[in-house]
Parts: sequence; C-alpha cells; structure tokens
Amino acid sequence: MGLFDKLAGWLGLKKKEVHVLCLGLDNSGKTTIINKLKPSNAQTQDIIPTVGFSIEKFKTSSLSFTVFDMSGQGRYRNLWEHYYKEGQAIIFVIDSSDKLRMVVAKEELDTLLNHPDIKHRRLPILFFANKMDLRDAISSVKVSQLLSLENIKDKPWHICASDALKGEGLQEGVDWLQG
Repeated sequence: MGLFDKLAGWLGLKKKEVHVLCLGLDNSGKTTIINKLKPSNAQTQDIIPTVGFSIEKFKTSSLSFTVFDMSGQGRYRNLWEHYYKEGQAIIFVIDSSDKLRMVVAKEELDTLLNHPDIKHRRLPILFFANKMDLRDAISSVKVSQLLSLENIKDKPWHICASDALKGEGLQEGVDWLQG
C-alpha cells in the first residue's frame, strides 16, 4: 500500500479522488516530498523549482490522487487560496535550516489558517520540518515553537522532522495520518 493510500484511509475517504494541498515557502522541499510519496514507478529523477503551481495526478491501487504543488515564491503565494476549497488535507513544508525566513513561513501559515475556506474546516495538517540533513537545521520542536503550532486547537496537526532527499521522516508523517 502506497503512502497516499494510507492517507486516504485515515481521512476515511471512500471517494475515488483525494485532493491534497502541498504548501510552504519556495525551496522548502515540497516537490521533492511529493515525488517521494508517489509510487516508485511514477517518481522523477530531476526535481526543478515549481513555477506557479503543478498538479500531480497519480493512481494508487484504490484511489486517484490530485496533489496541488503550489510554488512558495512570494509572487505566487496569492494563488494558494484558489485551491483551499478543493483541499481535503494539507502538507505544509518548512525548510528547517532557513531560520531567516521562519517568520515569513509563520505569516503564510497564519494567513492560511485564517482564510475563510480553511478556518472553519477540520482539515488535517501535516508539517514537515524538512532538510534535517543540513548543518544549520533546527529541531522539529524548535520549528513548532517558532511557528506557534501549539495555538492550532481546531485542526488535527502533526510535525515530523524530514530529509526529503533520502525520504527520511516521511513515513512517520504518513503513520500519523493513518493513526
């Protein structure tokens, strides 16, 4: 069973299609994480920065997934909100080695959580404190504190330390989603 099959099981989805929003600042590792979550025969070797957004559609044994990989570049972040209504789960990726932009990530997260299409829905949010392999990376606990995740009371959420290049930490996130 693939990782997205497990996600669908946790979400209790009997539908054939699941919409997952993958958000975060540019260069946080969103596309790499999505690539690792896809079935191995659908993974690509070369990851390039997402311009605007890309829509990844792929099938697992029982479901068809549509993952919206939204560019985190400043000029594209206003596009995110056009996809909030579609989303059934959110993966928010943080570059844990980019301390300078942690404040920007928090601002974007706060904007997301207060948006009318998100605010009153109980969407599960999985946070990946990514790039743990880098020397400057801070712990997922510290990332959680800097983003004030403890203030999220109305949505199930979880944070995992991850290294998307090696796929480390991704399974923990999926285990939480299905638990």
